[in-house]
Formats: sequence, C-alpha cells, structure tokens
Amino acid sequence: MTLLHVHDYGGDGPQLVLLHGYARSLADWDASADLLTAGHHVLAIDLPGHGRSPRVSPWTIPTVVRHIADTLDAHGVGEAVVVGHSLGGLVAVEYARVNPERARGAVNLDGFWWGRGYPGAERISAGLLGSAGAIAPAEYIEEQVANSARFGIPADRAQAAIRAAVRPLPDGRWQLFPGRTEALEILDELHRLGEPGVAGWLDGVDCPLLLVQAGRRLPSAPGMEWFGEFNARFAQGVSDELAALSRTRSTISVERVDATHIMNLETPETVAALVTGFVRGLPD
Repeated sequence: MTLLHVHDYGGDGPQLVLLHGYARSLADWDASADLLTAGHHVLAIDLPGHGRSPRVSPWTIPTVVRHIADTLDAHGVGEAVVVGHSLGGLVAVEYARVNPERARGAVNLDGFWWGRGYPGAERISAGLLGSAGAIAPAEYIEEQVANSARFGIPADRAQAAIRAAVRPLPDGRWQLFPGRTEALEILDELHRLGEPGVAGWLDGVDCPLLLVQAGRRLPSAPGMEWFGEFNARFAQGVSDELAALSRTRSTISVERVDATHIMNLETPETVAALVTGFVRGLPD
C-alpha cells in the first residue's frame, strides 16, 4: 500500500476529492478549496511523483487509482465526488470508472488528450520530456510568477502554487517534477486514453460527469506559433465531441468557461461555482 500526500481543507457537507494537473501539486486548489469548504468537506491529493507524494513505478492509471483509493480509505473517506484538473481530470474519470460504488460523480476540468499519432503530438511530448526532472535556476519562481501575471493570477497565489510543485535544492536551484521516468510513463497513459477520442474514452463510465472545457487558448510563446494552431484544432475537435455527448448521454454535462487551461488558478470562483452546482444536482 502506498499512501499519497493529502491536505484536508475541512468544511462540512458532501465529500470532494481534488486532483491537480501534470507537473503541479495540490496547492493549485487552495483558492477554490477555500470557497468550496462553505458547503463541502474538501480533501486534496498530490498525485504520485508530484508535490510531496512518493514516486511509484510504473506510473499507470490503474496503479494511481488504487493508491488514491487506499489513501482515501486511510483518511476514512468513502463516497465522494472526485474533481480533477488536466491530468487530474482524466484520473478523476478513471477513478469513477473503477470505483462506481464510491464515486457519486466526477468533474474533469479540461483534462483531454490525443492519440500518439495525432498531428503534432510528438512535439508536445518532446517539450514535456525536455523539462521532466530538470534543474531550474534560482530565478525560476520569480519567472513563473511573472508569467502567471499575464493570466491575472495574483502573485501570492502563483508563488504558493509554484513552490509547492518543485523541490528546493541546497544551492538555491529547483528540482522540477515529475522525473523523466514518470513523465514517459504518464505520456504513455495519456496517449492510451486519448487514442479512442473523448466519446470512446468515456464509454463505460456510468456515473454523472461534468466535463469542462477552457474557452480561451493559451498564448503561444515566440517561435512556437505551431502550438496555437495545434491547440485550436484539438480544442475544436473536443468541443464537437462534447456537444454530441451532451445530447446523447443524460449523465454527461458540459460547460465552457471564460479562462485558459489553468482555470483553477485563473478563475477559482467560477470553478468552485461549477463544482457546487454539479454536486447540488446529483441524485441522493
């Protein structure tokens, strides 16, 4: 049994379990969790190889889901609504698939991926692997806080989230997570889930789902204009699939928010309101 690092935000009401995205940590949820505790009991988890959770090998979705279940058992959490952002959104849905008796529902905040053969996928993978396990300079935190300001994220919120996602080194530099081995395994899992498309991936998940897509695209860095084209093309395909799913499957709700992919840091109030409304509408 491997127990993952958790933070209990407290609160009373229906149980929520929050999962963060790739190369992030549970601290990304601080602002939303503070709002959600008004009507829920909120627990957040660092995924394996992220934040303060231990590494696991291999990093596979079934293994991660099992460790989440073990961790929730250790904290006395039974039935819950699992809410995830990005990678955490895919894991939340897979947790609900494997544990239908424990998941009242799942919320996926912009957690969609593509198959390995999707045009441009190899360039995204190369970028993620290039930073996996890297040693960042001492100025890394300040640089990331400045970048976050472009999205309207307050400096204190950005700094807390960035610091929680890396490990300080004695020489003042920073170790980035996850490591390269975990990153390779995570990418394999993401491509596996993305290969059949959104509708194919969600086949067999019967509990209520809230699928949230970002309404604004992340800006492309200089020299990476191709990423904007890739992002827009993939987002349109996801949007088309989500629209079809919402018409044909009564257990699936779809929302779009006026934010980029990092919506839980950009607009925690909107995210908290969406989650609260979803939980309120679940059957008893």
